[in-house]
Amino acid sequence: MTGAAINKTHSPTDRTRWRLRADEGRQTWHYLTEEESKANPQTDTDKYWLDLKLDAPTLPKATTALEAARNGFEFFKRLQNEEGFWPGEYGGPMFLLPGLVITYYVTGVKFPEGWSQEIIQYLFNRADKEDGGWGLHIEGHSTVFGTALNYIALRLLGVDADHPVCVKARGTLHKLGGATGSPSWGKFWMAALGVYDWEGMNPVPPELWLLPHILPFHPARYWCHTRNVYISMSYLYGRRATPPLTDLTRQLREELYTQPYDTIAWHQQRNNICKADEYYPHTRLLNFLNRGLVLAEKVTGSVGLRAAALKAAYVQVKYEDENTHYLDIGPVNKMMNTLSTFYEEGKDSEAFQKHVKNNIDFMWMSGGGMMMNGTNGSQLWDTALLIQGVIESGLAKEPQNHEAMKKGLKFLDDCQIKKNPPFMKEGWRDPTLGAWPFSNKWQGYTVSDCTSEGLKAVLLLQGKLSYTEVRVSDKRLEQAVDIVLGLQNKNGGFASYESVRGPQWLEWINPAEVFGNIMIEYTYPECSTACVLGLTYFREQRPNYRRDEIDATIERAIQFILKDQRADGSWYGSWAICFTYATMFACESLSSVGLSYSNSEAVKNACGFLLSKQRADGGWGESYKSCEQHRYIEHKDTQVVQTAWALMALMAAKCPDHEAIKRGIRMIMSRQQPDGQWKQEAIEGIFNHSCSISYPNYKHIFTIWVLGRYAKTYGDDL
Repeated sequence: MTGAAINKTHSPTDRTRWRLRADEGRQTWHYLTEEESKANPQTDTDKYWLDLKLDAPTLPKATTALEAARNGFEFFKRLQNEEGFWPGEYGGPMFLLPGLVITYYVTGVKFPEGWSQEIIQYLFNRADKEDGGWGLHIEGHSTVFGTALNYIALRLLGVDADHPVCVKARGTLHKLGGATGSPSWGKFWMAALGVYDWEGMNPVPPELWLLPHILPFHPARYWCHTRNVYISMSYLYGRRATPPLTDLTRQLREELYTQPYDTIAWHQQRNNICKADEYYPHTRLLNFLNRGLVLAEKVTGSVGLRAAALKAAYVQVKYEDENTHYLDIGPVNKMMNTLSTFYEEGKDSEAFQKHVKNNIDFMWMSGGGMMMNGTNGSQLWDTALLIQGVIESGLAKEPQNHEAMKKGLKFLDDCQIKKNPPFMKEGWRDPTLGAWPFSNKWQGYTVSDCTSEGLKAVLLLQGKLSYTEVRVSDKRLEQAVDIVLGLQNKNGGFASYESVRGPQWLEWINPAEVFGNIMIEYTYPECSTACVLGLTYFREQRPNYRRDEIDATIERAIQFILKDQRADGSWYGSWAICFTYATMFACESLSSVGLSYSNSEAVKNACGFLLSKQRADGGWGESYKSCEQHRYIEHKDTQVVQTAWALMALMAAKCPDHEAIKRGIRMIMSRQQPDGQWKQEAIEGIFNHSCSISYPNYKHIFTIWVLGRYAKTYGDDL
């Protein structure tokens, strides 16, 4: 239904036909037909070919840090689009594409030309080279979750069961015990397709939306990503949404399991989770509650509550859709919302068509095929960070870089969210007026550190450069500050999207099995540092606006950051890998209030931690497994990005070990390519402790930034 049958050989589509387009902060890949391709041939000035095959010249070899930073930006600014942001892949999780493929199969939507073949190619390329399975993310070991769902995706896209890729993957799936051992999210998607029985899921009752908000376990108190996934999941679970069986889904029922489908005792599979998948095991409390919910469902069904509960859940689906222009907070709940809309309003409804139209915003082409991003991009985040590095290095004042900085400010101006969500109160949303998002204004979620980094970038552009024409008004800067001030939590720290709403014991009922700390918001040193610096920069330029509140907020945040330091001098990072990343942020914030190696034991200990991890080649390399295990684990290879983070921290801390810093700078320079770029190395990001995610622009953002900082601090001394 969704793609041509693929047998034992497969040729990908002609990738020279793909073009990356930008429109109002969106980054979308489009496939040109043969006729369109002939009418729009590639040229040397087309910056957005599939593999970003730029006409980038060989540059003079850098002999100083500033020359290396200049060469890096000379390359990287070629990737800036006309709207002023830097597009980028935000992939890595391997459970996103299956939701898209299953939703399209169930609803009968055809993929645009080229998508099916390129998704197949991506899944082929991401299969584990040894066992043929797929994991939670691209660098993870094979799991039932990843293998079952991506096997299903390939089969729905037309790949035959006897294709070598499917044969190998199916063998691994069976060795792991079959698809019955999938975590709950995998069980959900298989049930939604009709290849798993709803009885085999622990309850996801929509009746929770009928409870009074005063209760501490009301779902409005959950972390917004979790809340939105379980809204639509509860709706689909509550109505047991199951499509008619097809020949293909009947075949899948026989292929996914180690015993005949009709012989499986489904109620016994609810807590059957393969050990290869299980990161956060069920607590006794959760298992007790699930048993009670199974019984409660029978009671609520008999008194007619289910219909009211489904209505309440779907109302929340609509609020999320309308508040985000049908982009939703991420691709997981977007696909679930799309499927919910299909069942509630029909395939021909305006709402369903809006969902389908916007799915392109999540798709990204690479040399290995088409993937699905973890959001609709990281446009604001990457651009705001890059601008700060270019300004600190002094490169922004060089005439050849003026245009890039002007376009960057224009994007920041356009990207700021200029109104609150239309259903803010009803959809349990916080204000967004004045905020900056992670991606673009259309997705429309406030993020604390993105608002702060956007604010910092604008303040730097408008305060230090004389050639900028666009200006963000003082009123809008004040609105951004209002957002940040409203997000501080009782412990002084800042969370990601919202302030903390629920009690920490809600984590005891985390049902996802594969993620940790997802039930409520948590405070983070990374987010807290960004907010401290954003407010600090603003205070320097506008010393009279809410001054007492800003001073008190900064002081409380600094105290939180100091208390969050670990005994070894590090900080745990929740949004990138890991201790290196968070320690950089912490040192930046402590530096902003005058704390350094010479006058702060905390900063001195942070430097000691980082210096103890420096390698013989001068660099640093930390594995994503640090995030999983909450202890520093070395990566087998030195990483340019993590070396930049460590050096940023040491220089912010005014660490006196100049030789260690110099060796790190030399390592970064040694890996710079003749055209100024750095090659992609290991994955950079993380979320929920267990799932890695890509930030490929980091290899240019932080290298340019740290080289510029070094040049500013030490000059040409190498």
